[in-house]
Amino acid sequence: MSYLAVKHAHMLFVMLSLTLFMLRAWLAVPSPARSQHKVLKIVPHINDTLLIGCGIWLAIQIHQVPFGNSPWLTAKVIGLLLYIVVGTIAIKRGKTRAQRLAAALTAIGLFAYIYGAAISKSPLSWLAL
Repeated sequence: MSYLAVKHAHMLFVMLSLTLFMLRAWLAVPSPARSQHKVLKIVPHINDTLLIGCGIWLAIQIHQVPFGNSPWLTAKVIGLLLYIVVGTIAIKRGKTRAQRLAAALTAIGLFAYIYGAAISKSPLSWLAL
């Protein structure tokens, strides 16, 4: 498979991931039970697995190693881990509506940071442009 094909698939999975997160958060902020539909629990995991798989393949192809020779990729991985933790608070672990809303907005901010790090190839994200 060509580098560009995998890169574009990765970008598609990124947009689907954000869209699915925003849908689940929109449903979960008022009531977490609303986001527990089976499809909404399974499809994001399949998409995110494909997203991470493409990301690993791309990193191998460009010889970049997080926590090694690539500060921007390290920043993306750390941002992704934070995004996952905050996302779970937004969708199911937040005790109050305010906590879930704050976590959802924080997760979207983390997503923007990760995207900026990918575009700029810098841990400074959008500040590097």
